[in-house]
Amino acid sequence: MDQIATGIGGGGFFTLLLAGFIILSVFIAIRIVPQSEKHVVERFGRLKAVLGPGINFIVPFLDRVAHKVSILERQLPTASQDAITLDNVLVKVDTSVFYRILEPEKTVYRIRDVDGAIATTVAGIVRAEIGKMELDQVQSNRSALITTIKASVEDAVDAWGIEVTRAEILDVNLDQATRDAMLQQLNAERERRAQVTRAEGQKRAVELQADGDLYAAEQEAKAKRILAEAEAYSTAVIAEAIKESGLEAAQYQVALKQVDALNALGAGQGKQTIVLPAAALEAFGDAFKLLKGRG
Repeated sequence: MDQIATGIGGGGFFTLLLAGFIILSVFIAIRIVPQSEKHVVERFGRLKAVLGPGINFIVPFLDRVAHKVSILERQLPTASQDAITLDNVLVKVDTSVFYRILEPEKTVYRIRDVDGAIATTVAGIVRAEIGKMELDQVQSNRSALITTIKASVEDAVDAWGIEVTRAEILDVNLDQATRDAMLQQLNAERERRAQVTRAEGQKRAVELQADGDLYAAEQEAKAKRILAEAEAYSTAVIAEAIKESGLEAAQYQVALKQVDALNALGAGQGKQTIVLPAAALEAFGDAFKLLKGRG
């Protein structure tokens, strides 16, 4: 009876051990990968498979998950590097790069320090690209420079299974001596523009004055021309009257002129007493007779 109990007990232990082994194998074989990760599976030290998000199965005790790689977007720490522009200006450029791992099997087997490798690559590309541009171009074409840097970094890290999602130039700093020189240049440019503006204003004022003088001269000439035309017309009328009425019309016009002259003399200040020759008095008398006769 003791032998039978011992046999049954040994068989039960083996069964329990087998059941535990099966449960452990199933537990090892089932791999649940989070949405934000990919798992690299090795078999005897060699790449076997890459497990994506969800439920996956591997061969227990032969396969193992060697690397758990996050596929979330990452940001490199802000890096500063010196660069020299095409016009020999030393600048300090602050950059930041965002990337994510697309093919972890390339990343884990081809590069050890991903962040360090990308940072070094970015620094070299930034120095090379800024060296092709003058300082003014670096400041004004920052968007184009960022696009060029991003494309160059993508080409450099493609073999590592990495996608560069964004590259940013946060700031371009100058040394104090260069800043002072640029400030002096800026002040000089402002003064030059102010002088040009003043000169253009003075030129415009002279042009307007000349236009005004020309207009006044034209108006004066026009007035003289009109007056001359009026006098010519008056002369023509008088000539026609003389032609029709003879000497009497001529005497009438002379009488009018004499009366106008007398009125002008009498209107002057301090000329209330007028001494005229007798012949002049006779002429005025004849003029008044003619005027009276015309009236």
